[in-house]
Amino acid sequence: MQTLAKLFALAPAALAFSLAVSTGAEAFQRSGTWTGPAGGVYTSQGSRTCANGSCSSAGSVTGPAGNTVSRTGSASCSGGVCTGQATYTGPAGRTATRTYRVTR
Repeated sequence: MQTLAKLFALAPAALAFSLAVSTGAEAFQRSGTWTGPAGGVYTSQGSRTCANGSCSSAGSVTGPAGNTVSRTGSASCSGGVCTGQATYTGPAGRTATRTYRVTR
């Protein structure tokens, strides 16, 4: 079975959801299919909602062998500092969490 790191490397574009924080309310959903360098087909779906300086997002990528990596995340900004967290879950139920802080 592939590790989470290998699955993330296969589909970086689909897993890199933007968490730009908005002061107004907004929402979007997207999905797509693409062919990888070895000819395998990948599918992705994701959504994001933002309101009052906070955003939340969720999405997943499924590879040609049927393995799925999902992601949930949230971000917020206050006083020129934005913080966020994203949790990735692999096909075996293993998780990895990434946190970040950006000063504007």
